[in-house]
Amino acid sequence: MLNDSRLHITGVGARGMRRWETVDWGSLPIVLGLIGIWLIFWLANDKFLSPLNLTNLMLQIAAPGTLATGIFLALLLGEIDLSVGVVSGLCAAVMAVLNVKAGVPGPLAVLAGVLVGTGIGLFQGVWVTRLRIPSFIVTLAGMIGWQGALLWVLGSTGTINLRDAFITGIAGTFFKDAWIGLATGAALVAGYAAVVFLDRRRRLAANLPALSARWLLGRVALIVAIVAGALLVFYADRGLPLAVVIFAGLVILIDWLTRRTVYGRHIYAVGGRAESARRAGIQIDRVRISVFALASTIAAIAGVLAASRLLAVNQSSGSSDFLRLFRLQRENARRGDAEAAEHWENSARSASRRFLRSVPSKPGGPENRKVAQPGCGKAYATACSSVSA
Repeated sequence: MLNDSRLHITGVGARGMRRWETVDWGSLPIVLGLIGIWLIFWLANDKFLSPLNLTNLMLQIAAPGTLATGIFLALLLGEIDLSVGVVSGLCAAVMAVLNVKAGVPGPLAVLAGVLVGTGIGLFQGVWVTRLRIPSFIVTLAGMIGWQGALLWVLGSTGTINLRDAFITGIAGTFFKDAWIGLATGAALVAGYAAVVFLDRRRRLAANLPALSARWLLGRVALIVAIVAGALLVFYADRGLPLAVVIFAGLVILIDWLTRRTVYGRHIYAVGGRAESARRAGIQIDRVRISVFALASTIAAIAGVLAASRLLAVNQSSGSSDFLRLFRLQRENARRGDAEAAEHWENSARSASRRFLRSVPSKPGGPENRKVAQPGCGKAYATACSSVSA
């Protein structure tokens, strides 16, 4: 049956299938998926593709998109950072408290919030590299611990409204002058064209295969069409948003950092095979610590963007649904339902211990597993109880 020639594709069909399977489609499937989703929403509501709605969507995307940029760096290392969401809220809270309660000027308050994010990243990076605790455990406990720090920073008020012109202007500024948008778009297209053609020139000089000039011109023309379409949408509404410029600039900067610098190649090397990178002379601990610091710094920037758009910082800033269990337990305790509160706390601790026992340890044998996981479970349970107290 398996040798039946009728079941095999031969000739032109086989070559076509092999060619189809080996084609690098890049981001095309994602773009097609987004177009499909947009068409469905547009058919459901013809206002979806209006300039007002698309501009608002870009403003909403700026903060989580910036946050995802930092997570991308951690994933390149083969690590994960679960705390970036809460870190963004904590850094925004530090900025708000300094500006509103302490009277610190807006630019200095923003800088302080970003530096707090850098410090948190350094702290967690040291735990991962020096103490050899998996990043999943460190950042999971950090997600709970930094949520407690957020509640402590905000204090009894719970919500802080932002009125500083500099802070609110980060997400509230729109460049209405057309020449600013044209200059920004022209710089973006010129920079992209320069990068791709210089890369082609270097590859040809090194006798390496390179894309044809016609193909590169087609890619540049596509970028021109995308940029022109975006500018038309923005200027049909309120103008070019500053938050979108910050987000796009950060994405371009991270792309350049990871693909065009020695530091970026070190990140890829450590993420690909850490032992090989170490033998090649790369300081893998420094790379890991710096990436965690950079990811948390970007998370702080995302928190500033989100706070600027919402004009406030509150107890749920940057938090996820995972933490609602502990907030519910605390609210039950405040209402006097001590029995329900104790039940929630015991359930949470029991679930966390069972989960941590199931997490696979890093290579090194069962000894590592027996030593690392009980200690991590104790640290995690302590962090949970500190928030729920």
